Amino acid sequence: MGKFLHTSMVLTASFAWVGIAGCSNETAESTTPASEVAADSNLEKPQATEPAATEPAADQPSSTIELTEGEWSDVEEYVAAQKGKVVVVDLWSTSCLPCMTEFPHLVELHEKYGDDIVCMSFNLDYAGIKSKPPSYYRPRVEEFLQSRKAEFRNIMSTVDAIEVFDQLKMNSIPAVLVYGKDGKLAKRFDDTLLQDGEEEAFTYKDDINPFVQSLME
Repeated sequence: MGKFLHTSMVLTASFAWVGIAGCSNETAESTTPASEVAADSNLEKPQATEPAATEPAADQPSSTIELTEGEWSDVEEYVAAQKGKVVVVDLWSTSCLPCMTEFPHLVELHEKYGDDIVCMSFNLDYAGIKSKPPSYYRPRVEEFLQSRKAEFRNIMSTVDAIEVFDQLKMNSIPAVLVYGKDGKLAKRFDDTLLQDGEEEAFTYKDDINPFVQSLME
């Protein structure tokens, strides 16, 4: 699979997809209707309208994925409990096309090395809008995870995604954090890997998988 395309773009609080770039934590002028802005007047960050959450089809099989709500500290706690194994944490959003394009390769990694490594995902759909709590996004997040058979630990952030970006000093997603068997962060795959003038970042096939394998040796 080709590498992610990274171009300059603006991240609204809902990670609205623009062109073919990753999703950044920069803010833009809000496109939220005036009525919603009034309802959420206590928000400091500009917000964008969200596509309506979709309910899973009636004939869709029961979900076998695990999706809990939590904060980044829950990810850290889970990673700390996996000492002795390599841990791969994928940060993603359903509004980030590169995230969803590469996500199946996280599933492949889990299926291939599930006994030796731990895979998990941290979803960043929640944008901090009062009228759209994490539960608003849950149906579409679950639907995506189910369609990709993501049968590992999945956490949906209950904290505004921009705050998570600030906490991790991260500019954009997709991003993947790989922890060694000692529980310490071994490498972070995100836009900080880009060199001046480059538009390509990383992929599981060319970058993450080889690195994970090196930690398993």
